[in-house]
Amino acid sequence: MEFRVLKRCKSSKARLGEIVTDHGRLETPVFMPVGTAGAIKGVSPEEARDAGVEIILTNTYHLYLRPGHELIEKLGGLHSFMNWSGPILTDSGGFQTFSLSKLRTISPDGVTFRSHLDGSTHFLGPEKVMEIQRALGADIIMTLDECVAFGADHDYVLASVKLTEQWARQCLEKRKDNRQALFCVVQGGIYPELREMSARGLVSMGFDGYALGGLSVGEDKEKRERVIRLTSEFLPEEKPIYLMGAGTPEDIIESVKMGVDMFDCVIPTRNARNGMLFTNNGKLIIKNARYAEDSSPIEEGCACYTCSNYSRAYLRHLFLSKEILSFRLNTIHNLYYYARLMSGIRQAIREDRLAEFSHDFYTGKAESL
Repeated sequence: MEFRVLKRCKSSKARLGEIVTDHGRLETPVFMPVGTAGAIKGVSPEEARDAGVEIILTNTYHLYLRPGHELIEKLGGLHSFMNWSGPILTDSGGFQTFSLSKLRTISPDGVTFRSHLDGSTHFLGPEKVMEIQRALGADIIMTLDECVAFGADHDYVLASVKLTEQWARQCLEKRKDNRQALFCVVQGGIYPELREMSARGLVSMGFDGYALGGLSVGEDKEKRERVIRLTSEFLPEEKPIYLMGAGTPEDIIESVKMGVDMFDCVIPTRNARNGMLFTNNGKLIIKNARYAEDSSPIEEGCACYTCSNYSRAYLRHLFLSKEILSFRLNTIHNLYYYARLMSGIRQAIREDRLAEFSHDFYTGKAESL
């Protein structure tokens, strides 16, 4: 992987960048939809690509459990398996130490999980995580980390930071394919001195990119932004910064101003399945009765497949009828919205008008996107 900064913003720390991988080039800032089990829920890879998606995130832990990394490798790797020709990033399974906390036990050597599928026991340590991700063949892979719950006390988070650093070093030592970019995960909760400690320790090892983990797990917006701003000060400017799990449009715009290059979140796809659609003029709840006879698209001027072909009235009918097509059409629109948002941000940085773009976004000027 190669990362280059193409343009720096004059009014903030935002930058326009370029990531080049074996499976294609993409500009940053970039948003990665979540395809946990090797699929973005509700849409095909072709539909995702047509909606503007350039890179997909998948999950090491879930693909290890089903169908298994060895099977995926036998069938040509994840790109071939899921018919996705673009770049892929695989999470290490570190988030599952948080989301599946009732089903796991952490030790200095790694994490023992009790499968949420059948109750079987599985151990994931640094070496195993690297083995799985090598077999999957993702372009960008992650070190194993512990994602700590919001509210954890200082002593626990300190121990977690040390463990995450230990695992990161072991992952670096166990990497066997240098074509895969290896990102580490900065932890430290909401404690400034622990975030600095984690960042400095990881930077000293020399990774290909740096992720900010342990955020969007219950803390408020002010605390999250304070951590992002502080932590980014200790990360090298020549490497990409990846904010894990934070993904409202507002989160993205504000984090870009603080120097973040990469994002992932389930928000656009999960909200689509729940009937919440993003527009330049705010959120649209498709089940509302006001759309029962509305023949207009979700958003006037939107060129996505859904808006080009279907009315709000029909989309409301599909959602209330619990038709699977509802998930697909809503997801296509939200993915397109996010792709257009990121494209607008990049263009604004390129033209030195990010402050204007941000103002237009918050004041609902649709033409700005």
